Amino acid sequence: MRSNLSGFYRKDVASRLAELKDVACLSDDDAKVLLSGGLTLDEADAMRENVIGLYSLPLSIATNFTINGRDYLIPMAGEEPSVVAAASNAAKMARAFAGFKADSTDPVMIGEVHIIGPDRDAAGAIDASRDEIISHINDTIPAMRERGGGARDVWAREYTSASGSPLIVYFSLDVRDSMGANTVNKVAESLAPLIVSLVGGRAHMRILSNLSLKRISRAKAYFTDDPVLSADIINAQLFAENDVFRAVTHNKGIMNGISALALATGNDTRAVEAGAHGYALYSSIYRSLTKYYIEDGKLAGEIELPLAMGTVGGNTGHRAARICIGKILQAKSARELCSVGAALGLAQNFAALRALTQEGISRGHMRLHSKTLALIAGATPAEAAKVYDHFKDGEEVTMSAVRACLEKIRLAKK
Repeated sequence: MRSNLSGFYRKDVASRLAELKDVACLSDDDAKVLLSGGLTLDEADAMRENVIGLYSLPLSIATNFTINGRDYLIPMAGEEPSVVAAASNAAKMARAFAGFKADSTDPVMIGEVHIIGPDRDAAGAIDASRDEIISHINDTIPAMRERGGGARDVWAREYTSASGSPLIVYFSLDVRDSMGANTVNKVAESLAPLIVSLVGGRAHMRILSNLSLKRISRAKAYFTDDPVLSADIINAQLFAENDVFRAVTHNKGIMNGISALALATGNDTRAVEAGAHGYALYSSIYRSLTKYYIEDGKLAGEIELPLAMGTVGGNTGHRAARICIGKILQAKSARELCSVGAALGLAQNFAALRALTQEGISRGHMRLHSKTLALIAGATPAEAAKVYDHFKDGEEVTMSAVRACLEKIRLAKK
């Protein structure tokens, strides 16, 4: 499959879908699912309580990505304009230097069992019973054990609080190609009675952690050999490293890409975002998830963050998500999906820094946003396209300016 789809953004929706059908070998039924959103009202009612309707978001494709020597078309679901175009453009720049190198560690999640009022030296008792606890965990998930997953470690710590000296028992679990939340929660609940029998006290909470420190994804790419642009990007990085207000927004830009991929593939966007921001703060100082430096005369960018996304289980079974994972992205494993996510996050971040240090973020972003404002103002899609054309010369985009433009367009028709 090739990802450098020339002029893809210039085509209408039908032409883009026709090209995607050819490139990704989508069936007519697949195309119908994507056009419809892949969810009926009855299915939505079965998925969640108190359903009153459906809420749709655009599904887009980021182009030009080469990751580990293979081309990828990356599905992204979300409402924010300029994000997909920015990622695609950054990927095109990286493509000139052989694209992205990315990898992910084994899909190991962490679970916790919280014990109130344990016996003395409870942490020592857990350490002494490590093999017994691991055996119990593995007996709880035989199917996952057969697939090569299962318990990897058990450890514990006590802390002092108004409740005395509670105990936290941690366990790590390889969840294979799933995100793993349901499996980890099942294990934690099954494990609690055994923990109580070993250390006394009362099992209080049993839950996974979304700070998946053992499930790390990384990506690296070269973007430019322009010394001026390189210096600007590095200075933007230093800004984020020395100002927490900027660092939070810097990392939000990364998640513009990763969260859109998570949503398109039926993964938990809140868990992914919580893990990323938790990791940014794990060193006790909130920091950037990316770094940039000069290597062999080129600007190199790197990203490292925990990503807990799966290709099976949960809402990855949604019909549109299955098409996004299996046919558009063609990801064969959770590790591959997370590696793609890391590359996408790095591309998104570079694109944002490039825009911010060159012409500023507002001009391109707000011009694209003009189409959304036009639709809010009651424009047809054809009228919204004309509104977008109107703002090509840099006029400030506001709702009042969009309304005035729309009025002129409609008067010209009469």
